[in-house]
Amino acid sequence: MPLALWGGQKIMSIDRMRAQLSEKPGFLAALDQSGGSTPGALRHYGIPDSAYSGDEEMFTLMHEMRVRIITAPSFTGDKIIAAILFERTMDGLVEGKPVPSYLWQDRGVVPFLKIDKGLEPEANGVSLMKPIPGLDDLLARAVKLGVYGTKERSVVNLANPEAIAAIASQQFDIARQVAAHGLVPILEPEVLIKSPDKAKAEAILRDELAKGLDALPGDYQVMLKLTIPEKPDFYLDLMKHKRVQRVVALSGGYPLDEACERLSANHGMIASFSRALLGDLKVSMTDAEFDATLATAIDKIYRASTIKH
Repeated sequence: MPLALWGGQKIMSIDRMRAQLSEKPGFLAALDQSGGSTPGALRHYGIPDSAYSGDEEMFTLMHEMRVRIITAPSFTGDKIIAAILFERTMDGLVEGKPVPSYLWQDRGVVPFLKIDKGLEPEANGVSLMKPIPGLDDLLARAVKLGVYGTKERSVVNLANPEAIAAIASQQFDIARQVAAHGLVPILEPEVLIKSPDKAKAEAILRDELAKGLDALPGDYQVMLKLTIPEKPDFYLDLMKHKRVQRVVALSGGYPLDEACERLSANHGMIASFSRALLGDLKVSMTDAEFDATLATAIDKIYRASTIKH
């Protein structure tokens, strides 16, 4: 294929992804458990630590689980508009195709990449992201593989204004680096659902995010992934900001039904769930049982993302 034609097709594909992320009803599937959380995710799925030896075997089993999810009949762009991948998943194959290509071309699901390398120890009530060595190389590789955007997570526990300002500043710094590669960053400063100061921390965070959005250089858009707030519709003003493509919610450890009930009270906010989406899936299920269980969770999360009260 001539390079100019391929470039034109790639631009058209990105335009379709952008329209889907901006306008289509649905939610994001977070399939991005990484090194530290993988053993727990496998145990919950029914694979004990004794079933593998070393990281390579562990990640192979995790990839098999994710392939089972994204090839399930119910996992399509009809209700799941995007999926967030771990780096090893992005680099893997499904049915002979790179995972990002399979998601978009075969499933109609926009691929994102988790880029953070985990959290620093908590200090002053927050956990900043660890340094991300080789980030520019990773972002360049993601672009070549057809990834649309990225996600980066840090954590807020206490309502410490200076520390939350540092969280927001770090998030926006990384977002600028991501946007320089033409990717759309999802900023994820998670307020822990067990925070003793959750509502107050959310108020401080909202103000810091608003300031950061106002100060963004250029004209690129970002997405925000936030804990479902204590006060319904608390983030409406952020959703209306011209630099925000979409605001999505993390489940944060809430059980599926509670996460959906809380989300349904927040107009314009859609889900980006992980544990709440995948929590009932087991390796021992038949393919029919597996898909039926996944479809039930997808339907609940879709309704909470699209039907508000």
